[in-house]
Amino acid sequence: MNRVFIKTYGCQMNERDSEQVASSLRDRGYSVVDNEFDADVVLLNTCSVRDQAEQKAIGKAGYLAKRKKTDPNFMIGVMGCMAQNRGSELLERLPDLDLVVGTQRFHAVPDHLDHLVQSYAAQGPRPSSIVDLDEEADSQNTIKDHLPKDNQVRAFVSIMQGCNMNCAFCIVPKTRGSERSRPMEHIVEEIEELAERGVKEVTLLGQIVTSYGRREFPVVGGKSPFVQLIEKVNDIAGIERIRFTSPHPRGFKQDLVEAYRDVPKLCEYVHLPLQAGCNKTLRAMNRPYTKERYREIVESLRAVAPDMYFSTDIIVGFPGETAADFEESAEFFEDIGFDMSYIFKYSIRSGTLAADMNDQVPTGEKERRNQVLLDILSKRSLWRNQQLVGKTEEVLVEGPAKKGDRFTGKTRGYRNALFDGDERLIGQLVQLKVDRATASSIYGDLVLAGVDID
Repeated sequence: MNRVFIKTYGCQMNERDSEQVASSLRDRGYSVVDNEFDADVVLLNTCSVRDQAEQKAIGKAGYLAKRKKTDPNFMIGVMGCMAQNRGSELLERLPDLDLVVGTQRFHAVPDHLDHLVQSYAAQGPRPSSIVDLDEEADSQNTIKDHLPKDNQVRAFVSIMQGCNMNCAFCIVPKTRGSERSRPMEHIVEEIEELAERGVKEVTLLGQIVTSYGRREFPVVGGKSPFVQLIEKVNDIAGIERIRFTSPHPRGFKQDLVEAYRDVPKLCEYVHLPLQAGCNKTLRAMNRPYTKERYREIVESLRAVAPDMYFSTDIIVGFPGETAADFEESAEFFEDIGFDMSYIFKYSIRSGTLAADMNDQVPTGEKERRNQVLLDILSKRSLWRNQQLVGKTEEVLVEGPAKKGDRFTGKTRGYRNALFDGDERLIGQLVQLKVDRATASSIYGDLVLAGVDID
């Protein structure tokens, strides 16, 4: 009963949490498998940002529960944000769950599974379900281990947990708790170990990653702890690229803007959540900036890095968003010129300020607004990629593409690149002469002069 499959829903933070759980389970002697049908235990690491994400995980757990009829020792666990949000309520809807673990107790999963495995092996009555939703000091320091992977080029590194913001639509402060940052030296040590294993690019992760260390560490030379950390990562031999997500617009002070000019390994790509391009809606969302301030940030970043690529999060159909409000938001969205975006249809989240707001927008109208933004984004992304045709772009080779016989990698601007390659190029920075582009990818031939393929 030691084969475990982990299915992850939601964001990169969840992916990183799942990797940590998998690593700790392997250290305990469990086998982490790639197929749920080969597993004795299935763990669902869940998301609560939207109701749809929760419903998918609940539906999956219900489907898995059917297997217990023929395999009574099969175990099902739910971890993460939905577990934290719904807690013991999940057992009322899904009585066959064996394990419910919240966002600050991922490191306890091996102990809980050990207990369940022993109970099932005793062949007595079905053991009681375990619900562990406790808060725990220093839980941010438990997300530090990585699964060894063949030819791993990129890695996520969790630098903090929690969020102190109070956005009207967001459940994250409830599911992730308050901001807690890891010691800078521990993060650097983790990335040094990743570099020794061949990782070339790291993405620093946090709910509000730009708030890193603001209570734990001092500002030095006018630089925030977050910028100090970026500079330390830049000095690590073997690391070639640095990214981070997800920031908040208020975190983009001058020191971070200038880091894009002064830190060579910090890629010219930024994920800058907008949420709405209408000041009235931003106020209702409790977002502490205006669209004018947002534009200033964008312009300051383009001033130091003219080729900067921007992605964003934006919500359509927030309560009280009129057709005129949306048109203003859509116009701003188009004017900024985002290269990529996560476009969300507002979803009621119990326990948030917006859940009780009047003037909820009908589902059909949300769908329409969503499509308007998708059309704007598609045109912009195609145009931006077409600007690269005939140019040569630096690409970090990641490996074979999922489809076809090409290889794939990312530019510094996070554009997906496809090309003919060789496994010996994995992990190397190569030059790609772009000859074709779609809205999602660029294509071309490698310029291999000076590239080591021995």
